[in-house]
Amino acid sequence: MNTHILKKEAAPSSKQKSHVKKAIFFILGLILFISNIFESTLLPSIDYQFFLLIFIGLIASFLGTLAGGAALITIPAMMLTGIPIQTSIATNKFSSGIAAISSVFYLIQHKQLQTKSILRNVLVAFAGGLCGALLTAQVAEQTMNVVAFFLLCFALLVTMKNKDWTGSIAIHKPLSSSMKANLYIPFLVAIYDGGFGPGSSTFGIIYYFKNFHNYMKAVQMTRVLILGSCTGGFIVFYQTGFINWSYAISMGIGSILGSQIGLLCLPHIPQKIAQRLLLSIILLLIGQMFYKLFY
Repeated sequence: MNTHILKKEAAPSSKQKSHVKKAIFFILGLILFISNIFESTLLPSIDYQFFLLIFIGLIASFLGTLAGGAALITIPAMMLTGIPIQTSIATNKFSSGIAAISSVFYLIQHKQLQTKSILRNVLVAFAGGLCGALLTAQVAEQTMNVVAFFLLCFALLVTMKNKDWTGSIAIHKPLSSSMKANLYIPFLVAIYDGGFGPGSSTFGIIYYFKNFHNYMKAVQMTRVLILGSCTGGFIVFYQTGFINWSYAISMGIGSILGSQIGLLCLPHIPQKIAQRLLLSIILLLIGQMFYKLFY
């Protein structure tokens, strides 16, 4: 019985794939068309940086969808193109939120998650994202780096100890009472993501994986969590004036493409590869935090 359900979940039809591809190219073509026809400071000019930011957003969102750690790519890469750190962080919040929106629409359309579950987690994460962004001004970055370092070390131990990398969950399995009671954990992850961010998707995947015992479902639920936290965080960051819409739109296009490609690839990724990818991202994040703390 479960095997039949899992096959339906793990094998999107050619019709579904075709619809996603059409949606991606329609969005991309529409924005390119508008950008060429209308001159506006809110729209990106078509130059090398425009396509470079799309590429950065695509790669980061693809990896971020599957294992988290998108900020490992986006923020350093944007800074290398000459974009200030504050603008890079604010732009990353926007592009991550846009990518998460496209992911959630995909999951709702293909009935891979319950709407009630999505709304519950989005609202909790939205509140957490707001709180996190507001707390950022009160907490030193060094303190956040220390917290992130120890959380990532804990996440590494949990991931290495977990032997249940198997597909054993039905598509419409309802949240257990313990999961309903434990919504404070997504709330805390959302606080961290709204105000800081590195590793938040990875934390989400690990949390949902321990509850669902299925990598694919954990990734899907993490997209929901990121939608809420990035939306809450973006509202606060928008008030700071650090948003550059030209960069944000370019990164948003790439992030939508990357997240959709990631969701299409998700059912075909072997569990062992998924575990290795997650472990690799955690190790890279730990290395990044260690470097910030001691160098």
